Amino acid sequence: MFPESLITTAEDVLKRCRHKNIMLATAESCTGGLVSALLTEIPGASSVFERGFVTYSNQAKETLLGVAKEMIIQYGAVSEQVAATMAAGALANSKANVSIAITGIAGPEGGTVAKPVGLVYIAVAYANGESWVEEFHFKGDRSQIRLAAVEKGLELVQKVIIVI
Repeated sequence: MFPESLITTAEDVLKRCRHKNIMLATAESCTGGLVSALLTEIPGASSVFERGFVTYSNQAKETLLGVAKEMIIQYGAVSEQVAATMAAGALANSKANVSIAITGIAGPEGGTVAKPVGLVYIAVAYANGESWVEEFHFKGDRSQIRLAAVEKGLELVQKVIIVI
C-alpha cells in the first residue's frame, strides 16, 4: 500500500517511540489519515500509537482539537498557527506525549497566490509544552503532495524523538 521507504521510516519512528516510552498521536487534515494508516500498517504499532484525528473540515478542527474559529478566520486553516494548535489539541485530547499535525493544500484546486497548491504546514508537539512547525512547498499531483507530507512529517517526528 505504501512505498517501502515510507514503511522503513514508520518502523523507525515506532522503534524510537518504544525505546523512549513515547506515545504518539496524529492530527491530520490534507493527508486524511495517511500518517495514521502508515503507522498502523506496522504490526505492534498499538504499543506506541495512541490515536489519530482526521480533521478535514474546519469544524472538526474546532470541535476535536480546540482550534478557535477566530484563528481559522484570521490565519486560514492552512497556517503555522493552526498546525501548532492542531498538534497541541491532539496532545490535550489523548494520552500521547508527542503529536504530529499536518494541514495543507493538496490540490488540484484550492490554491491561491498567497497559499499555492503544495503548501503544507507540519507541526510536532510534545508534552512539556514545546513544539515546532515547518512550512513546505511540495510539487506534484494530489497523491504526490500528500505522500510527501507524510514522509516529511515522520522525518520531523524522528528529529523530535532524538532530542527528547
